[in-house]
Amino acid sequence: MIRRDALDQLPVRSALPALRAALDGRGTAVLCAPPGTGKTTLVPLDLAGLTGEGPVRRVLVAEPRRIAARAAARRMAWLLGERVGEQVGFTVRGERRAGPRTAVEVVTTGVLLQRLQRDPELAGVDVVVLDECHERHLDADTSAAFLLDVRETLRPELRLVAASATTDAEGWARLLGGPEGAAPVVEAAGVSHPVGVVWAPPERPVRPAHGMRVDPALLAHVAAVVRRALREQTGDVLCFLPGVGEIGRVAGELAGVDAEVLQVHGRAPAEVQDAVLAGGSGVRRVVLATSVAESSLTVPGVRVVVDSGLARVPRTDHARGLSALTTVRASRAAGRQRAGRAGREAPGVVYRCWPEGEDGRLPAFPDPEIKVADLTAFALQSACWGDPTAGGLALLDAPPAGALAAAREVLTAIGAVDGAGRATGRGVRMARIGLHPRLARALLDGAPEVGVRRAAEVVALLSEEPPRAYGDDLAAAWRTARRGGDAYGARWRQEARRLAAAAGEPSSGSGAGGRGGSAADAGAGGGRTGGGGGAAAASEDAVAGLIAALAFPERVARGRGAGSFLMASGTGADVAGAGTGARAGWGHRAGSAGDGGGSRLRDAGWLAVAVADRPVAAVSARVRLAAVIDEETACAAARALYSSGEEVRWSDGDVVARSVTRLGAIELAARPLAAPDPGLLREAVVSGLRREGFGLLRWPAAATSLRQRMAFLYRELGAPWPDVSDAALLERVEEWLGVELGRARRRADLARVDAGQALGRLLPWASGDAARFDELAPERIEVPSGSRVRVDYGGEQPVLAVKLQELFGLQESPRVAGGRVPVLVHLLSPAGRPAAVTADLASFWRDGYRSVRAELRGRYPKHPWPEDPSAAEPTRHTSARLKRG
Repeated sequence: MIRRDALDQLPVRSALPALRAALDGRGTAVLCAPPGTGKTTLVPLDLAGLTGEGPVRRVLVAEPRRIAARAAARRMAWLLGERVGEQVGFTVRGERRAGPRTAVEVVTTGVLLQRLQRDPELAGVDVVVLDECHERHLDADTSAAFLLDVRETLRPELRLVAASATTDAEGWARLLGGPEGAAPVVEAAGVSHPVGVVWAPPERPVRPAHGMRVDPALLAHVAAVVRRALREQTGDVLCFLPGVGEIGRVAGELAGVDAEVLQVHGRAPAEVQDAVLAGGSGVRRVVLATSVAESSLTVPGVRVVVDSGLARVPRTDHARGLSALTTVRASRAAGRQRAGRAGREAPGVVYRCWPEGEDGRLPAFPDPEIKVADLTAFALQSACWGDPTAGGLALLDAPPAGALAAAREVLTAIGAVDGAGRATGRGVRMARIGLHPRLARALLDGAPEVGVRRAAEVVALLSEEPPRAYGDDLAAAWRTARRGGDAYGARWRQEARRLAAAAGEPSSGSGAGGRGGSAADAGAGGGRTGGGGGAAAASEDAVAGLIAALAFPERVARGRGAGSFLMASGTGADVAGAGTGARAGWGHRAGSAGDGGGSRLRDAGWLAVAVADRPVAAVSARVRLAAVIDEETACAAARALYSSGEEVRWSDGDVVARSVTRLGAIELAARPLAAPDPGLLREAVVSGLRREGFGLLRWPAAATSLRQRMAFLYRELGAPWPDVSDAALLERVEEWLGVELGRARRRADLARVDAGQALGRLLPWASGDAARFDELAPERIEVPSGSRVRVDYGGEQPVLAVKLQELFGLQESPRVAGGRVPVLVHLLSPAGRPAAVTADLASFWRDGYRSVRAELRGRYPKHPWPEDPSAAEPTRHTSARLKRG
């Protein structure tokens, strides 16, 4: 029996006529409804006609998380007075409860993508509701783009609703409306229970979260705030934390509180999730939850929210090939969603564990996942959809070009797409498995080598990272999962069975069995894992290592000692207890259960790194999950990275010429080259000049002077005089240094090159202007005394430093560059010390000489100091010598 009383209390009911009218008129709509209004439960039931209003339709509701999908289906079934699987059902990865009568089916966005790829028309579906679209998960954005494509090309009658409590309504309206103009935006007014805000920052500063690390001091403070809330408020407490590890730590801090402490996250057993969402039984509860509790479900009895202010989101370091979750400050939109949990049923309170002054500086919305995440799966979905560039997809945010290019490189390497970016038969099969393409490749290529069951079990471990207690060692974690009876083990076994069934399907394209195409020919590893007795003879270590290496070939790593490794990608990696991994007690994984944990990995010669991240400011990545392998397995799995050839490069201040065999950045073997390729030698020498500069050449005083004179003429006169800056000389290095480069074999050869002789080749000989070089920029100028004095062109203006008496009788300052530039004259005392500086000698004789004469004649009485220097005889000698002469 339908629970009419409960349906009538849902505030979204008032918006249903407008929503139905919008869908009847345009076929698309954006629904904005505050938390607790019933948008996730009543709206699908109404659109399906199950509440008695409107025609009966089949409605598909897409939720971003499995826990939300199950909870929404249970709530709708309860409102109808039925069990899940009758008129309301759900489908999540590995679990389906739906039947022939099901009119409303709740699925995850990942499941929706799979259905769209298999059946783009969504035959039998009348309405699709994309719930919680404000979270901007990549699967949700992709689903929306595919659905809009379906409406445009195949099924214009398919109705589409984007629903959220806090979202960019205008952006979604423009996206869903297309060329006809923005789609209607329907707003539902909620019954607003007031939520008071208590600012509860830590008393002492805590270290900012980064990577997967959260300062234990902050978690201890959050636990203290929970205790405070239990004392000051009534009702259950919902506490938001970034991840499973932090939930476990705060749960430990809350030992002994007078309340039942429950943990809700994506890894929690379904029965625990059900118990939390079903409400308490008179005992006060503290629910520790990740962001899964932000939306799409109500936790009954909650009157208090404690918000740590942190969230965990995916981030990709494309330069190092590392993808991992990282801890960030939650956005203001997330803060509103979390606070709203306290006011779903009655007035409530939110305790925010950060200063009020910081709140305005938080990001308004979370970053769209398409902007920051690994796009390999998205690129494969787009290729399978028939749009390899994703240029034709209607997306709120375009994928970053660099991230998309990196994704296509991965897909090409594993044989999922061809040279034009189109999905291969192998790629289509990968997409349908419902795994990241890397893991799908490991499953398909590893199954023939180690057996379907074992390949599926290891891939299942990689698809959802094991709990920290399982340790860093993938093989040990595999053994722990098999013998363990925890919730993770149950989910792992279910996923392994699903993957085994998927891997056992017949091939649907060339290379699908892992033996052909561009899948790096993983079958070459068969000799390693199979030994001589086939897949069954392979050790668990070898199996785990091969599967991890097939999934992440650029992360095979060779040991460098003391727990330090170099990955084929070129990134360093440290096992816990070495380098960056040695931050004991602050976020790194524990040792493996009974198998030595990180200590066993530290001593390995080779590793296949499955999970790694790079802490902020750390040079190396930190290994979080890996398997021990040998060199042969590494080379087989990462065959696409194998190379052998001559390597001539500038290294450590000299040319190094070797024959080198590499696996990516890992040097496997090397021997000196007796006769390296001359072209490679030349490139190496030029690289040395670029890196260390022209100081590698010999620069006698004449060469330095020549370069300064050439630079002066280029600055004052321009062409045809050459630019001799470092950048310009490097650009024309073959022109002026080509002969010497051809003879150079090492640093010592460069040191014998006279830079002045080489630079002379750049003078404008062809035009004849080089003949005027000494005239325009003379190296020396003859002064009235007969001396030829060197001109210094090293500054902004040419400088002539000469004793004052040698210029007697000279009326004007010397000029260079064809008379354009006066020389700056440094007038020296008889002892060669500066006495005056002038660029206008006539003015100096008239106005400045008198004071200089008064100062110097007493100090140097033996030298001539005439009253009229412009008419006096120049001299290099003293007065006494002049008289004798």
